Amino acid sequence: MKLTAPILAASLVAWCAPGASGATLVRDLGQGLTYFRVHVLPADIPSSPPGPASPCVLDLRFAKADTPAAAAMKAWIRFTASARDPVFVLENSDTSPSLLAAIAGGSAGIIVLAPESEKLSPDVAVRVAPDTDRRAYDALEKGAPVDLLLSDFPDKARVDEAYLEKEHIPDSDSPDSASDKPDPPRPLVDALLQRAVQLHRGLHALKRV
Repeated sequence: MKLTAPILAASLVAWCAPGASGATLVRDLGQGLTYFRVHVLPADIPSSPPGPASPCVLDLRFAKADTPAAAAMKAWIRFTASARDPVFVLENSDTSPSLLAAIAGGSAGIIVLAPESEKLSPDVAVRVAPDTDRRAYDALEKGAPVDLLLSDFPDKARVDEAYLEKEHIPDSDSPDSASDKPDPPRPLVDALLQRAVQLHRGLHALKRV
C-alpha cells in the first residue's frame, strides 16, 4: 500500500485517539535508543512516534494484527525511521502474517532482525533457538532487567594483563579462566535484542546516528 499523505495523517490521528494506546512495554536502552514492545494492534501501538533524533527497537515478536492495523504500524515505522534515526524491527515466525507482509527491510532506516532458524527474510538473521528466543522474550515481559538480557557473562572475571599482574602470574602461565571454579551457567540472553543494540552502538560509534 502506498503511504500517501492522507493515509499517514489518518494514522497519526489514530495514534492519539482515546483508547488507541495499549500496554506497550517501553525500556531505555541507553545512548538515545528506546525499546517498544507491541503485543496486539492497533490497541497496543505506541501512543506517539519517538521525538527527533531517536532511534528505537520495535519488538513485533508474537505480535498480532489484522491487515488495517498492520498498515498503521507500517505507517508508524515509515514516519519514524530515517537513515540517522533507524528503527530496528524484531520479528519471528509467530509474528502476525499481516505484519510480516507489511514490514520489510531495504528501506532507509528500517532494519529487520529475525531468528536464523525460522526461514524468514530479514536484513539480519540471528542464530538463536526458538525456545531460547521465547524464554528471553518472556523474561523481559515478567520484569527481568533488560541489562541482564543483553550480557553474556556479566560476572565472569577476565584474564587480562591487570589480572595477571595482580595475581603475580607470568604470561607464559596464563590460565584459561580467572578462577579455579567452573564457569557459571550461561545466562539467558535475548539474542535478537542484543544484536539490535550492537548494531546501534556500532552506528553510534561511527557517528551515523
